[in-house]
Amino acid sequence: MIPIFMAGTIALLVSGFGTPILLRALADRRIGQQIRKEGPAIHIVKEGTPTMGGIAIIIAATAGYLVGHIGTSAGFTWAGGFAMLALALAGAIGFADDWLKVRRQRSLGLNKRGKFFLQILVGVGFALAIQHWAQASTVISFTRASVPGVLLGTALWLVWVTFIVTAGANAVNLTDGLDGLAAGSSAFAFTGLTLIGYWQYRHVQIYHVHAALDLALVAIAMGGACVGFLWWNAAPARIFMGDTGSLAIGTALACLALEMNVALLLPVLGGLFVVVTLSVLIQVVSFHVFHTRVFRMAPIHHHFELAGWPETTVIVRFWVFSALCTALGLGIFYADFLGVRSLL
Repeated sequence: MIPIFMAGTIALLVSGFGTPILLRALADRRIGQQIRKEGPAIHIVKEGTPTMGGIAIIIAATAGYLVGHIGTSAGFTWAGGFAMLALALAGAIGFADDWLKVRRQRSLGLNKRGKFFLQILVGVGFALAIQHWAQASTVISFTRASVPGVLLGTALWLVWVTFIVTAGANAVNLTDGLDGLAAGSSAFAFTGLTLIGYWQYRHVQIYHVHAALDLALVAIAMGGACVGFLWWNAAPARIFMGDTGSLAIGTALACLALEMNVALLLPVLGGLFVVVTLSVLIQVVSFHVFHTRVFRMAPIHHHFELAGWPETTVIVRFWVFSALCTALGLGIFYADFLGVRSLL
């Protein structure tokens, strides 16, 4: 547990004390958020709030991950290294998007197709890397590699991993619409993955995830970084994470779930991100097919804002829902463990 505590603590401290430094640097250069005009009118007052705060999250997570290995029993693995690299590359895509928004003084950054293509490249690169160097299990998995244990060929494996990575990144990106919503919800999901990683490390004879401890360090480092950032991002936010942060967070969640063989459990652990994404899909299909809107505005957190809920009420209630989803995911994971142990 010492490496995990070290990684989480360092990430939290670096993020907590480093974010205000980044905030001042961004404010001095007038690097502020451009608010989408189609969004709730009450958000216009947030125009100009420093953005790209995801830089602090990535730096803090990297620091926590590295320090977690110093003088401890934890060793560096290809699996952990590739997860860190993938989230950093996703953050770089988000940074380019944020930077273009600032330069153009509008809420549109990278071309949607170009942005999606870059995300696909990250997903494909990650899939190839963990298959050849990290000996990742190329199966569709729920709580462990043998459940349901559907073996995929190389081509289908690339498609599967790329889908999970891009879906995870964009789901968190859609959720990042209210102050602290994405950071707080992500902290719960990363905590769940940390516990799963540590449990797999303690019971490697069942799960066969030999890099589990290193993956747990990635998870706790990202969780700690999100909590430290949340101190400054909580409503009313003094800084936004931007796509730099949301794409990095979503990619990290997806990569960790794939390498821990709990990809199908991720939609439960990160249930809020699934609900938010579904609300957008439902709204789009409903409008184009039936010419009507199911929600006042999508994503769904804006629907509740327009229904009269104060922003902080929406955030806290969504945090509660996120925590319950993580608890449910951990409960499913542990129930499966009890069933396996009874057979041994």
